[in-house]
Amino acid sequence: MKRLSRLSVIALGALLSTAAVPALVVSGVATQAQAATLSGGFDVGPGGFQGNFNPLAATAGFTWLSVYYEPLITYDEKLQKVVGALASSYEVSSDQMTYTFKLTDAKWHDGKPFTAKDAKFTMGLAMDAKTGSVLAARLKGISSVETPDDRTVIIKLSAPSSSFPDTMTKVMMLPEHALSSIPADQLAKNTWWSTAPIGTGPFKFTKYVSDQYVELAANTDYRGGKPALERVINRYFANPAAAIAALRSGEIQFTYVDSNDVPTFKDNKDFQVIEGNSFVVNYLGFNHDSPLWKDARVRQAVMYAINRDAIIQSLYGGAAKPANCAYVAEQLIPPDIDSYAYDPEKAKKLLTDAGWDQINGGKPITLLTYYTTPLATNVLAAVQAMLAQVGINIVPRAVDAPTYNSIVLNATPDIAQFQLVYAGLQNGPDAGSINVGLNEKQIPPAGPNVARVRMPDLTKALDSALAEPDSTKRDAAYQDVCKVMNTNLPWATLWVANRYGIVSTKVKDFVWTPAPGGGPYQANPQKWSIAE
Repeated sequence: MKRLSRLSVIALGALLSTAAVPALVVSGVATQAQAATLSGGFDVGPGGFQGNFNPLAATAGFTWLSVYYEPLITYDEKLQKVVGALASSYEVSSDQMTYTFKLTDAKWHDGKPFTAKDAKFTMGLAMDAKTGSVLAARLKGISSVETPDDRTVIIKLSAPSSSFPDTMTKVMMLPEHALSSIPADQLAKNTWWSTAPIGTGPFKFTKYVSDQYVELAANTDYRGGKPALERVINRYFANPAAAIAALRSGEIQFTYVDSNDVPTFKDNKDFQVIEGNSFVVNYLGFNHDSPLWKDARVRQAVMYAINRDAIIQSLYGGAAKPANCAYVAEQLIPPDIDSYAYDPEKAKKLLTDAGWDQINGGKPITLLTYYTTPLATNVLAAVQAMLAQVGINIVPRAVDAPTYNSIVLNATPDIAQFQLVYAGLQNGPDAGSINVGLNEKQIPPAGPNVARVRMPDLTKALDSALAEPDSTKRDAAYQDVCKVMNTNLPWATLWVANRYGIVSTKVKDFVWTPAPGGGPYQANPQKWSIAE
């Protein structure tokens, strides 16, 4: 990504003229919209990524994965409460350390019954890092999984965890009879995921054409009733512009879009705009293994150097809120935290006081990201220019999600691998979601604290909030987390943006929620239909 030759931080119009995005060419297989077939760009944007078949390893893409896999519990479509999915009901003990799930009567796509044995098997896979599970660190608090009968699963924790239900919404149930013969350390790369996967959902896998599309067919024996659609197809696109072109031409009926794409659809009667809170905080993550960021004054300077309000208004069209910690929800923000208002002169002084010239010497700093949309390109161009004005020379490097994950999760203290990331992490609907990115106990390979944050005060605050059993006291506990973040700056927090999807008005009873990671949530795909 090239640096801008100039930037007006007062009016970002100059930025937009110098950071023009080149025209994008539509590519990919043309899949004609057929009667009773819904095609979409379900893995376009932050909601997913291409080749995302294995729910154990998925950090996004649950909008699509949950069409054919299902968890025991999930969020409702408004992301306000956790409800049953493969569990018809569940109970939590008074000490919040025992969860009892009563299973519904369900079948796998091959006709075999789903039982408590499958649930216990799945939990074993999810708890084992050898399987490639991204949930292993979050599930370390489980002390036992018991199955007193085929319809009951009892999970006991070693300590209360307020975020446990949220984690369980992401544990998609897997068939013991199909996977038990595969060694744990060979499971992640096994071809089963992209050739013959089976779940319990309303649609079942039929075909994957490499790098082009995945096709699912109606599961006519689905417990929730025969789906209205015959097929659901997930199209892959080289870029978001290609997906938008396919939407306009009628090749697909749904796709994720950036906020700057929304105005062209808002007054078009052929499309419906779906808007919602992303529940994702975007941030610059300092690699704490790097000597560049050891001095808190340098981290403070980064915050003061970025005109977040200007970026939000000019690039996001106002569809974002500045974040001064991981949260923007009022009940989680303590009074009198630092707003880090734009002040480049203060940033320069902080850098001078910290001896930035001796720390860095003007060397370029790689900013790694998996955000590759035109909006992200312009945002990073703005951030790059603003930091350059105070003497911090960053060079953005955008890669696909698998490459990003490989770099940040496998990095050693050799800072050449990455020094700074532009990323997003779920900060809701459960406030404890950010724990995995900031708690010292989650540093890779134990978990996804990719910034290698080692701040005892922050870890203590997170642990206390997660262990707080009283919901009336939990907000105050997360205010403490916010306060520590705002003071110590493990990240340079930027904003929480809205997210958008566009769906053809021909599609009926369609549920898509701009959820972090794409969900999962109660979408009822069996009810989706499309008009002739």
